[in-house]
Amino acid sequence: MVTRYGTEGSQGAGGQALPFASAVAADGWLYVSGQTPMLDGEIIDGGIVAQSTLAIQRCLDIVAQAGFSREDIVHMKVILTDARDFPSFNAVFRRFFGDAPPARICCVADLVVDCRVEVDVTCFNAVKR
Repeated sequence: MVTRYGTEGSQGAGGQALPFASAVAADGWLYVSGQTPMLDGEIIDGGIVAQSTLAIQRCLDIVAQAGFSREDIVHMKVILTDARDFPSFNAVFRRFFGDAPPARICCVADLVVDCRVEVDVTCFNAVKR
């Protein structure tokens, strides 16, 4: 069975409707779409620390809404727009995940929206199979 979350009412930059689910669950797996540091359809002000904190928190909120937990996160993808933000992102990441971090990849690329970071997560929970 496949369950889609956040297909109605999701908004991107400028309040436009987004054409994808915020997450999809299937056979114990949860795939959370990339999250940017947006509130009410607008990128928040602030540097990499504030933006990373919100982007990760948005992923965690979606994970919880789907009935998964932080401990179920097995992988995170991170896109930064500036490699110099890597140490600051790592500090935020450590605050969220401490001694039990998920596997991760981080790359530098341009983003479609004018922010400094985008993250997504993949979760697994055997009970949900």
